[in-house]
Amino acid sequence: MKALLELIRANKAGQPLGIYSVCSAHPQVLMAALAQAKQDGSKLLIEATANQVNQYGGYTGMQPSDFIDFVFKLADEISLSRQQILFGGDHLGPVCWKHQPAAQAMAQAEKLIEVYVAAGFQKIHLDTSMACADDVLPLADTLIAQRAARLCQVAEQTSMQQFGHSELCYVIGTEVPAPGGVASLEASLAVTPVGHVAQTLLDHQQAFAEAGLTEAVWQRVIAVVVQPGVEFDNTSVHRFQADKTAALASFIRDVPHVVYEAHSTDYQPAQAYQQLVRQHFAILKVGPQLTFALREALFALCLIEEQLLPIEQQSCLIAICEREMQRQPDYWQAFYQVSAEQQSLLRQFSYSDRIRYYWNLPLIRAAVEKLCQNLATQAIPLPLLSQFLPVQYEAVLNGDLAATPQALIQHKIRQVTARYATACGLSVAA
Repeated sequence: MKALLELIRANKAGQPLGIYSVCSAHPQVLMAALAQAKQDGSKLLIEATANQVNQYGGYTGMQPSDFIDFVFKLADEISLSRQQILFGGDHLGPVCWKHQPAAQAMAQAEKLIEVYVAAGFQKIHLDTSMACADDVLPLADTLIAQRAARLCQVAEQTSMQQFGHSELCYVIGTEVPAPGGVASLEASLAVTPVGHVAQTLLDHQQAFAEAGLTEAVWQRVIAVVVQPGVEFDNTSVHRFQADKTAALASFIRDVPHVVYEAHSTDYQPAQAYQQLVRQHFAILKVGPQLTFALREALFALCLIEEQLLPIEQQSCLIAICEREMQRQPDYWQAFYQVSAEQQSLLRQFSYSDRIRYYWNLPLIRAAVEKLCQNLATQAIPLPLLSQFLPVQYEAVLNGDLAATPQALIQHKIRQVTARYATACGLSVAA
């Protein structure tokens, strides 16, 4: 984590440097991010969330050690040094068990922390901001801090047992956006007041001390999650307004070793990312926008396939996705509380991109494979590329990109990673 600490110190010193955090377990997304890091010669921060990867497998079926092995295997395929990859655990706390009483949910969270740290994750987001089944609402900030301190104790103990030392870095905060986006966007997001940030840091520092955690551990708290006024819902994006966070930027500049971590930064304009980094939002989280780009690429290829092949040979990917999502609505139904007609639109095109939970289903995975196989044996006419993948068309026309399904998909996703890398001062094109 030395590189991450050095980057944060540089940001605090006024350099326009940051790091983006890739929160996804999809192999196409991870391959694009790894390729971006290889091109840039930069560190790459990859994070797994508690619902994706946990002691029970999460929705990916992977435990933390499996996830690291999975990423390393992809890195080895493109000869990217494993030393360039940093692993973080996002929303590590009782989120997956919040419907249980607090004692049970926190016991599960402690085990979650253990398996993440033992696997080699070194950036730990201590997220105890959600209430459990028997909690009194609203959840007191001091209780959030106490629970975070307890999880930090478990992390430190696990690291000492496994490795004989601890270099773990921690992210804290009480204003943490819901994982995966929101169902509806407020007309105006309230930026976290400076006083609340100061109190959050004080509460956590006191809770750490009361838990017997040393000042050296507190020095490894590198970021606090706040609301900078960015969010997205199914069809709207709340754009960052730098003037509204000037006070936050001024405050954190004088707080040793701590920057801001910005969640839900997906879909912001390129200029917004640069402004965020300059205001010490040095860690930018991105997830749904990456799989949204993947979905755009796959659906565009499906539309190209429809023009080239008879129906009986087509993958019918879009239709199969729609059918499978209707058959198994658990991952999208609570997010799309609209009419049936609007639900169909959102299942396919929502910014929340709930379709990302379905790519690993056998029928959908088979349809993607068939789509790619079909187009791998076809010469995709340039006019079709221009119609459905115009940015990729330009790259193909210029001789910079092969018109193969895999290359087109990767190029589409890297439109997103490149924007983040440039804003963070990591890209060779920056």
